[in-house]
Amino acid sequence: MRIKFTKMHGLGNDFVVLDAVTQDIDLTPEQVRFLADRHFGVGCDQILVVEKSSRSDADFRYRIFNADGGEVEQCGNGARCFVRFVHEKGLTAKRAIRVETKGGLIEPRLEDDGLVTVDMGVPRFEPSHVPFVTGSDALVQPLNVGAAAVEITALSMGNPHAVQLVANVDAAPVAEQGPQIENHPRFPQRVNAGFMQVVDRHAIRLRVFERGAGETLACGTGACAAVAAGVIRGLLDSPVRVATRGGELAIAWGGPGQPVLMTGPAVTVFDSEIEI
Repeated sequence: MRIKFTKMHGLGNDFVVLDAVTQDIDLTPEQVRFLADRHFGVGCDQILVVEKSSRSDADFRYRIFNADGGEVEQCGNGARCFVRFVHEKGLTAKRAIRVETKGGLIEPRLEDDGLVTVDMGVPRFEPSHVPFVTGSDALVQPLNVGAAAVEITALSMGNPHAVQLVANVDAAPVAEQGPQIENHPRFPQRVNAGFMQVVDRHAIRLRVFERGAGETLACGTGACAAVAAGVIRGLLDSPVRVATRGGELAIAWGGPGQPVLMTGPAVTVFDSEIEI
């Protein structure tokens, strides 16, 4: 099967984007892993598939597959690339769209300055929504990670996150603790592990070990989760600049019950075809 694809990225978090509106595409996990392989395939952190929506209140359906072949609920950097893709490919003339995802509806829009803003929905801190196994509703929870005991805030941005505060993200044990937190038995659907350094009340630095992809240069939902965790814990005030290894995002959150707004770039790298 020969398919057309577009390579895109949001702050270095890179994607292979597939148009399943005008192409017949139904990938197996093995095919996803092949496309994501940086040596034998195209190479990416996630595969994004654009489909027609089955809902009357959405313009498109958005499916996300991690490099390990598993399908996940949400991807913030991918959402920004999604709206740029459908606009550039002529699939819609709208600059703001509603998109059906496995994690719920999102609303990305192209701004006049070329950046993209996405309404990422309302963060959920209830352990059952993450899901996170605990007997407490406390915002800060202890978590045994190997021989270390860390404190995390667990929440859902449509996908699960565990955010911990660190003194310096450059020295944070991301490579060691990231996979241990991702696969921790208290997170039955695995989790994205965030390491957040507070710079001031309107700025943080962030690294994220993503579920099914490893550490990426940027994680959009991870940035939203980190800011929401920081605001609700009284460490941050909205809006917040989030510095990742791939660049900077602007995150705004008005507090409990309000949606998180994420603004950042979305870049098209090239179009091509591949046999899979």
